[in-house]
Amino acid sequence: MTPSYYLLLAALLFTIGALGVLLRRNAILVFMCVELMLNSVNLTLVTLSRIQGNLDGQVMAGQVLAATEFADVGPADRAAVREVGKAAVDGVAQFGVAGEVDVDAGPLQGDLLEL
Repeated sequence: MTPSYYLLLAALLFTIGALGVLLRRNAILVFMCVELMLNSVNLTLVTLSRIQGNLDGQVMAGQVLAATEFADVGPADRAAVREVGKAAVDGVAQFGVAGEVDVDAGPLQGDLLEL
């Protein structure tokens, strides 16, 4: 399989992800589409690295994965992380109760779960 097929696949995945972010209202689907876009960028980096014959793109793809999945949070950011975690828990709880999470509906009327 030639590298151009991998680049076409990455472009297709990125397009699907971008359309999902723009057209979907469900927060969980929006996050899944953002993850799809990040994975398509990683596929592009690895493919271009293979074309050039070096490991630069693979190292960058590893850094993107590390930055998105294993981010180290300093003490100044802990309050922000708590609020994001609280919003995520509330969103998942609302998904379990209502069957969907509408990102245009605004904030919840109250916290469903107290952390």
